[in-house]
Amino acid sequence: MKKFELLAASAIALLAANPALAQTTPPPGQPATTGTPTPQADDDNQIGDIVITAQRQSESLQSVPIAVSAFSAANLKEQQINTTSDLQLTLPNITYTKSNFTSSSSFNIRGIGDLCVGVTCDAATAIHVNDTPVLGSPIFQNEYFDLERVEVLRGPQGTLFGRNATGGVINFITAKPDLSGIHASGDVEYGNYDSVRVKGMFNLPLGDIFGIRVAGYYLKRDGFTKNLFTNSQIDGRDQFDIRASIRFQPSSSTTLDIVGHYFKENDDRSRIQKQLCHRDPTGVLGCLPDRLGNDTVNGNAQFSSTLTSTEFLRIAYAGTPLAAVGPTFALGSVYGADAFSGAVNPSDMRTVNDDYAPRFKTNEKQVLANLVQDFGDITLKLDGGYTEGSTDSTVDYTLATETRNYQTNAGLNTFNAVAGSGALGPGFLAARNALLPNGNTSSLCQSLAEPTGTGVFGGHAICAPTSLDFDRSTGSANQYFGEGILSSKFTGMFNFLLGAGYLNYHLKENSYYVNSFALDYASVLFGGGSGYSATPFYRNNTTDYTLKSYGIFGEAYVNFNDKVKLTLGLRYNHDDKHVEARTTLLTGVVVPFNTTNVYTSPAFVNFDADPTRTGIQPLAINDVSFSRLTGRAVLDWQITDRNLLYASYSRGYKSGGINPPLTPVFAVPVGFGPESVNAFEIGSKNTFLNGTLRLNLTGFYYQYKQLQLSRIVARTAVNDNVDADVYGLEAEAIIKPSRQLMFNLNASYLHTKVTTDKFLANTQDPSGGRADAVIIKDLQYGNNCAVISNAGIAAQSNGFVGAVNAGLGLRAPTAIPGTNTTGAFSLCSVLTANATAASGVTVLQEGVTTNIRGNELPQSPHYKFSAGVQYTADIGDWTLVPRADLTYTGGYYGSIFNQNINRIQGYEVINAQIQLNGPKDRFYLRAFIQNLTNNNAITGLYVTDQSSGLFTNAFTLEPRRYGVAAGFKF
Repeated sequence: MKKFELLAASAIALLAANPALAQTTPPPGQPATTGTPTPQADDDNQIGDIVITAQRQSESLQSVPIAVSAFSAANLKEQQINTTSDLQLTLPNITYTKSNFTSSSSFNIRGIGDLCVGVTCDAATAIHVNDTPVLGSPIFQNEYFDLERVEVLRGPQGTLFGRNATGGVINFITAKPDLSGIHASGDVEYGNYDSVRVKGMFNLPLGDIFGIRVAGYYLKRDGFTKNLFTNSQIDGRDQFDIRASIRFQPSSSTTLDIVGHYFKENDDRSRIQKQLCHRDPTGVLGCLPDRLGNDTVNGNAQFSSTLTSTEFLRIAYAGTPLAAVGPTFALGSVYGADAFSGAVNPSDMRTVNDDYAPRFKTNEKQVLANLVQDFGDITLKLDGGYTEGSTDSTVDYTLATETRNYQTNAGLNTFNAVAGSGALGPGFLAARNALLPNGNTSSLCQSLAEPTGTGVFGGHAICAPTSLDFDRSTGSANQYFGEGILSSKFTGMFNFLLGAGYLNYHLKENSYYVNSFALDYASVLFGGGSGYSATPFYRNNTTDYTLKSYGIFGEAYVNFNDKVKLTLGLRYNHDDKHVEARTTLLTGVVVPFNTTNVYTSPAFVNFDADPTRTGIQPLAINDVSFSRLTGRAVLDWQITDRNLLYASYSRGYKSGGINPPLTPVFAVPVGFGPESVNAFEIGSKNTFLNGTLRLNLTGFYYQYKQLQLSRIVARTAVNDNVDADVYGLEAEAIIKPSRQLMFNLNASYLHTKVTTDKFLANTQDPSGGRADAVIIKDLQYGNNCAVISNAGIAAQSNGFVGAVNAGLGLRAPTAIPGTNTTGAFSLCSVLTANATAASGVTVLQEGVTTNIRGNELPQSPHYKFSAGVQYTADIGDWTLVPRADLTYTGGYYGSIFNQNINRIQGYEVINAQIQLNGPKDRFYLRAFIQNLTNNNAITGLYVTDQSSGLFTNAFTLEPRRYGVAAGFKF
């Protein structure tokens, strides 16, 4: 369907839904409180409305010409919406999934989500609390409590909500003190997984103009995942949040709200639910690219294994004093059994076999202030606040336990004996004592993930019978924000809104580590006996990231008559980004064993963190600035006081950023550009049948330019830009045929497509589908390159690799199952040096690129619908309220490459509850069940780096939960 045909069809459908009744109404949609909102329910038989601030002013939901869904506190409880994961189930054209890193979750609105990964990336969905933007907040990990409402705005909202709201906005409005009287409420819930959830609120007015409100919750439960290794549950929760609010209202024209909260979590939450892999028997890839399976990765494909293999040590030590003995220290052969040979990955999506327990710690402190001063025709609104927080999480990197027996490992025992004898000097002896205290191979000591970079050699060690492969993600940040808005409410045809805001966000530290015994061991083998190659673990470290952003914006409102209004808005936004970062792992810079901090060690002075610049750079330091003028135009027609039709155009924008620094062998751009979107929308909001039927319809078309998209290179996320088109339809309905019975219905359609040529190498299949491509596993870096025949002749490329490998003492290419090509272990640098014009082959460092033009965007299901039904039965002064909800999300891709292996199947979720309410709703008893069918459906996928073996981390729905609850309020 062409874009204009879609919009035309949408317009016809929307006009048909709006009968032109000859009624006169006051001027609709005026700023602030003078507009005519959609009528509130006249009686219990009608559907009530919600007052929202989607246009930075108080207006009723049905009068706002924006695609927005709003949930009151009652809605959240009725639909069992406790978290963001619950919230997305009820919304059209929205998906949500957890992701691989501590700070990343993807809230995808109309195909636009957080496809960009990195500290300088900006979220496509802007998160606001009480109209104040918050960056890097753990709000997606938090529980909802004592909220007045939640607003979800779909589509670019940059004009009013500021920077980078290209996908949309989620605005959480907390409940404020009520000055009319003392109020309190409390809830206690108990469910399976030994889950205890307690919520409470106390509201106290202090005179007529001052009030306080204190609310909080506590959640503790067992884990959702069974760990066979420890015979225990993991992925549990132990968290709490407390919020205090103050309201000062000296007059009806002045209101000051100050809200502060503290959130803390300390438990065994696991960032990864499951790993999937169809094992590659050759070890060239690690996991095959044809399908996802319940196998473990072939460990020979991992960087730690290639570096410590007989084959690479023989090549690396050739011509050195260790040429004879060095290769005998190898932990294995890339052609032999790997560290995970015979390891079992349980088929159940909620069962793992981890030898390293997850830990998760996070906290957030926040103070927000909102001042509204009404001067009559002019209203001043000031918003601002301060937020700080930190997160520290660690998890088993492979979600598996190595099967390699290190006690009988020939290479390790040889190293233990030779190095332990002192024959290789005091350096190797010191290394042996650090890795194998007292020469005991039954207890391997390896590095903890820690900031000095010295690891096990600096006394930061963890010991176990086998290698513990784990990662750690840490971050600490704070932000300041301030914004002022002036809006008018004149009685004439013209009104305006003017505003300006400033944001200062400072990421003080952010690190991602990957650790294993084999990496520590390799750092010794390549230290030459005088020390170790630093750092002995992978660390991608941002020591400083600062964002300074300001925006100036305004809107003009023209009421041509009492039915038709034109809105014109502009915003100028400017971002300054400063980042200092480095990536270290076995850099070749050798530091002594007595080093206390690698990064300040005199020996580390030769480490170059930024090869793109001349001279030695201890950190890759970059500064970038982005500025853009954006805006919107909206024409809305209030056909009747219950029927609104609107059409809009908006220009969205999200600033670019800096990619993490990588070793020079991996050619990636230093930065990535900003993205922009032209968004066209037509919509209608209607209330029919005397207030018993509400039907909202929306059609939209987006033109995306330079959409930011991430991929993994050398264990690090780097970002590119592509162009894309997006269009779709949305319908939201509430039907209330009687006071007792109510239905909720939502449905959506979405189409996304990359519209320009973009050639990228698919890390899962570096052959790009070419039969003449030989996939190479590089022994030195652990990445994959590809050798292709210039004439497209498979025998030519295979013969070339076989000849070069013969000179290196390596095997010729062999067929890789699940592909139509072959692969081999080799050295990409040597192959490149031999790939002369006469050879007839070319070595592609990233593999064969494929054109992603025409592919769908990730996390973008074509179809989604939800339905809910609720009935209220009167039993004297009591009521019994059963409710059931069904959501279906259609299938979509978890990767831009749109391969079968990336396809996520559609899934349904069914929730139900029954609640008994006492007289005047003073107390209640409730029984509930969520995810009735215990659906373990996958919601997101993350493909790891080639040097890790290309296993896929899968993220799933939460399992079936059920329980009972009781509460009171007065």
